[in-house]
Amino acid sequence: MNYQHLCTQVCALAKETGAFIREEAKRFKTSTIEVKGHNNFVSHVDKTSEQKLVTALSALLPEAGFIAEEGTSDKKGERYNWIVDPLDGTTNFIHGFPCYAISIALTDSTLPLAQGGDVRRTEGVVLGVIYEINQDECFYAWKDSDAFMNGNKITVSDTPTLKDSLLGTGFPYYDYGKMDAYLQLFRHFMQHSHGLRRPGSAATDLAYLACGRFDGFYEYSLAPWDVAAGAFLVERAGGKVADFSGGDNYIFGKEIVAGNAHVFQELQETVRRFMIERA
Repeated sequence: MNYQHLCTQVCALAKETGAFIREEAKRFKTSTIEVKGHNNFVSHVDKTSEQKLVTALSALLPEAGFIAEEGTSDKKGERYNWIVDPLDGTTNFIHGFPCYAISIALTDSTLPLAQGGDVRRTEGVVLGVIYEINQDECFYAWKDSDAFMNGNKITVSDTPTLKDSLLGTGFPYYDYGKMDAYLQLFRHFMQHSHGLRRPGSAATDLAYLACGRFDGFYEYSLAPWDVAAGAFLVERAGGKVADFSGGDNYIFGKEIVAGNAHVFQELQETVRRFMIERA
């Protein structure tokens, strides 16, 4: 499998679908919004974008299955599966707030979960693409490659300490069971970092961590399509990723903490202390 060539094709597909979303944003009407759950929205743009992606990705790799947010395809591949979010940041999109992205990852079930002691690896991911539509920035990597943005190599930041870091996070919008612990953690980081930002697209947050704009990121109640590509990009850019406990269940475990190599341990241990031990 030539993952580099496949990645180039997926980037082109993401940009093409992103162009469709940009055009739809100009004439989008809130009357077309569907509600999947409390503060969980979907529009015809999400569904149409996913259908475009599923159709084109199926042509690129016919044997692959899908884990896709809007359920456009329920096909499961024996070895390869695409993890697709056609519009990460739907709430931003419907309100005209310019931060939303397409996220695409490819997994290979034959690869191990982790290798080499403390070196974490994204579970079987061999390709990741995130296209932030408004800034026209395409972030991508493939198995054993560096990470790139629009043709340029990217790396995580070299910020040495958590107190000097800018952190990204997300606010819970339906799962409020950990709200008290989350707010205590938020307050702690307000007092012990350069600040926190919440753009509203986890895929974009992780891409920004991969290119050094954020120094760390954490969030809970996330789906695989929110984080699979982004976590892979962070690791290929030299960062570290874990679940809140410090383990490897961050794609399907609904929680993630990531950071550059300098701040990661303190960040992960702080998140664990507030979100698991105190909660």
